[in-house]
This record gives sequence, structure tokens and C-alpha cells, in this order.
Amino acid sequence: MAAAAAALASSPLVHLTAAARVRLPKPRASPSCSRWGCPRGAYLDWRPLRRCDRMRRFSVDEGGGGGEADGEKRSEEEPAAAVEAKAGAAEEVASERSRSGSFSSSSSPSSVTPGVSSEPSLLSFSVDSIDTVKLLELLGPEKVDPDDVKAIKEKFFGYTTFWLTREEPFGDLGEGVLFVGNLRGNKEEIFGKLQRQLRELTGDKYNLFMVEEPNSEEDDPRGGPRVSFGLLRREVSEPGPTTLWQYVISMLLFLLTVFSCIELGIASKISSLPPDIVSYFTDPNATGPPPDMQLLLPFVESALPVAYGVLAIQLFHEVGHFLAAYAKDVKLSIPFFIPNFTLGTFGSITQFKSILPDRKTMFDISMAGPLAGAALSFSMFSVGLWLSSNPAATSDLVQVPSNLFQGSLLLGLLSRAILGYSALHAATVLIHPLVIAGWCGLTTTAFNMLPVGCLDGGRALQGAFGKSALFGFGLTTYSLLGLGVLGGPLSLPWGLYVLLCQRTPEKPCLDDVSDVGTWRRSALIVSVFLVVLILIPVWDELAEDLGVGLVSTF
Repeated sequence: MAAAAAALASSPLVHLTAAARVRLPKPRASPSCSRWGCPRGAYLDWRPLRRCDRMRRFSVDEGGGGGEADGEKRSEEEPAAAVEAKAGAAEEVASERSRSGSFSSSSSPSSVTPGVSSEPSLLSFSVDSIDTVKLLELLGPEKVDPDDVKAIKEKFFGYTTFWLTREEPFGDLGEGVLFVGNLRGNKEEIFGKLQRQLRELTGDKYNLFMVEEPNSEEDDPRGGPRVSFGLLRREVSEPGPTTLWQYVISMLLFLLTVFSCIELGIASKISSLPPDIVSYFTDPNATGPPPDMQLLLPFVESALPVAYGVLAIQLFHEVGHFLAAYAKDVKLSIPFFIPNFTLGTFGSITQFKSILPDRKTMFDISMAGPLAGAALSFSMFSVGLWLSSNPAATSDLVQVPSNLFQGSLLLGLLSRAILGYSALHAATVLIHPLVIAGWCGLTTTAFNMLPVGCLDGGRALQGAFGKSALFGFGLTTYSLLGLGVLGGPLSLPWGLYVLLCQRTPEKPCLDDVSDVGTWRRSALIVSVFLVVLILIPVWDELAEDLGVGLVSTF
């Protein structure tokens, strides 16, 4: 009963002050009852709704002096046995309250005010007594069972596996337990043994994590960081399934992405668009009513090659993720495409829908999508440049301003090497639509490979170097985006997108300590270097020296 009173005191649903207390009906003795062998007058009737003649008034006394008179009248009418039963119940309530703690500071006899009954009340406590810690425990995720923690410490840890020294909270809200101590062998072997023992003891109730020891100032004598073991309930640590609303939102975003890709294809025909439409969207000083947008309908069909190319690159990117996840037996969510009118799309958000076994799995799945998308993008870009350098081989060339090639240092130099100095050192350049699709695909892939948050690059960096390294790289990336060093005019919208949707790092793997190997780290370093070369724009002085674009036309 003391535990029930304490839980009731911490409930947010009750807001009763000392000045307005509620009196629940106490059990009354039934003088005419002899149920189940009870002696007459000893049965306590808890059914006030069935016996209306015995139901006491449930009220809030805020004044008035009728309480004492009613009490005297009832005491005269009740038999002696009923009075004794009431006195016994009052003593029991008082003893329970003394053991569990008073609900209200106003429950002392000296704080009784006129018009408020001095009888013991089961629902009388102050709002100030609500414990916010207990409230968070009620509303937060379910915690680990203390009995299971005790059994794990007694049966799992010891001289030959892991010598436990202390316990700490584990998880986002401290809903788990982190076992800190000294490892007594190979970490992979001990972790596998502990996982098998945990399944034999509790089944699928918990997930066991091997993580780096927090605030550790020294490495493990056997090599690598010092490790600890975290315990979380399975339903708390694993992601939830994809909901119906998420499917609906994903479909709407995909349709918007298709529209933005078509708009990109139409914009690539800027030299042949109606002049009033071009001036309305490109001239910041343009005034007057908006032009008739139906004039753009004849250009939709010619814009489809660029739109198809950009969509194919992004779909190929997602196929790379899903194939790698299928090979590792990892579930992924449906992709949420992000439309963008400059590049056609900013990529997509794809979540892990199952817990990752180790950091190698995180790295491989994260890198598979960008590698697939970059391979297709570079193929389109190279073929498009070759077709652009041989105008006789195709008749589908489009005319674009030469200053577009200043958007990327690496891609601008490749275009300059294939198309030649004279082609790029002009006001406009004739290029194949595949060049535009490949350029946009490579730029989008480079943005998604930035080492920040839960982007593909951030996940790959977290898998290769750990979560601690992601903080420093992320801060550097945000600074370069804010200064406009990476991405040029797209740095600000991309930085805002990451801050709003992709800033949170990925959750830890079950084995969040084991090394991924040298070649994976080397591949990531090379990828990040290429990403920087793609996203650095060419400034005017360098563009003039390299022959990328005609600076005098700006």
C-alpha cells in the first residue's frame, strides 16, 4: 500500500493542493452482513455505487462548517461495531502514511483549517510533492530489470571474462546499464560469449553493446580503446517499423523530386526559352506580372533526358545501399527523396530499420550507395563530354553559359581537358544533356559524402574512426559550409538541410569497438579528398588562369 501511495503521489494526473483536498469514502462496516462467515458488523462494504444509502459524499471542502455536524450525526446513528471498524481503518491509514511519508505538509493537526475535515484522506497531497524524476520514469522508455542486472553480474562477469568495477547509466535517457571494468581477454571472443550467455538467460529481451569506455584516459593494454558493455531492452534499442504515414510522405517527396528534375531539364534549355520567362527568373530587378507558364510546356519533352538521368543516378544510389544491406542482413527504410531545383535532388534520407552488428557493416552499407551513384554519374559525365567534343556524333547538344563550369574545381578541370581551352573560354558552351545529369549526380553524391551527422559520409566516418572523430570533422564541415568554401551558392541551403534533418549521428552498433581495417579507412580518406575537390568552386582569378569559363563576361 505504501508503494501504491508513492506512485500515486508522483502521478501528473492529480493536482490537489492542501487548500482543496478530496476525501474518498472509507470502508464502512455493514451491521447486517454475515457474508462468508464474517461476524455481524465486521464486514467492510466497499460498494458505494450499489448501496446508495451508504454512499458518502465525494466533495471538495473549500469552506463551510457542515463537516463536523455531519460527522456527529453519523456517529450517533452508527452502531458501536461500525465505529470501531472506522477507527481501525483510520489507524491503518495513519500507520501507512507514517511509513511511506506524508503526501502533504498540511496533513499535520496544526494545519487543519475550518471547514476542512480532519479525517485521514487517501488523496491529499501538494502539487509541490510531485517528483519530476519519477514522472520521467513513468513517461520514458522502460528500464532494465534490476533482477536481470543482478543475475548478469553474478553469472557473466569474473576473472576470466570481464572484471566489473562499477555501473553507470546507459542510453539516451539512462534507461540502460553500462558495465565498466577491466577486460580479461580478447574483446571479440568475450563479447560473443557474453551475447550467447545473455540469450540463454533472457532470450530476446535485451541487446548487449560493446562500446568504448566513456572518459577513459588510457588505452587497453591489449591494444585499442578500453571497452565497456551496455545493456538495453530490445524494444528500446531497435528502430521501429516504417509507418503508413511515412510511406505516404515518401511517395509525395518522390513526386516532388520528379517535378524538380523536370524543372532542371527545362532550365538546361535556357538559351532557347522565351526571353520574358528567362528575365523574370534570372533578373532580380524584373518587375511586372509573371509570364504565362504554359509557354514552357513545349520544352517538357526535351527536358526529359536530363530528368531521367538525374533520377536514374539517385535510384542507382539507393540500389547500392539496399544490395549492401541485403548482403549484411540489415533492413532499411523506404527512401525519402529531397527535391531541389538546382540539382534536381539533394539525395534521399534512408534509415536503418535494424540494429547494426558492427562498424564494418555500417561502413560498407554507407559507402555502397555513394560509390554506385558516383560510378554512374561519372560514366554519364565522361560519355557526355566525349559526345560534346564530337558535335557530328549527336544533334542533342544544349547551349549553357560557360561560367557553370566554375562550380567545381575537379569537374571544371576535366571539362577543360576534354573540351579544350577554346570551347570553355567563350560565353556559351555546347554540351550533351548527359554532362548536366552527370555533373548534378556527382555534386549530389559529394554533398552526401560530407563527414557530418548521419549523411553517408558521416556514417562512414563513424564506422571507420568512431563517433568521437565525427564531432571534429562535423564542426569543420559546418564551418566550411558557412563560409561558402564548399558548394558555392548551395552551401547555405545544404547546411540548413543537414541541420534540420541529418545532424544526429547514427546510433552505436552492437560491436562499436572493433577496427574496420586499414583499406576501409584509406578508401574513406581518398573519397573525402575527392569530395572536397568536387565541391570547391573555381574563383575568377584561378578560372582565368586555367581557362575555365570566360571571366570577362561576368
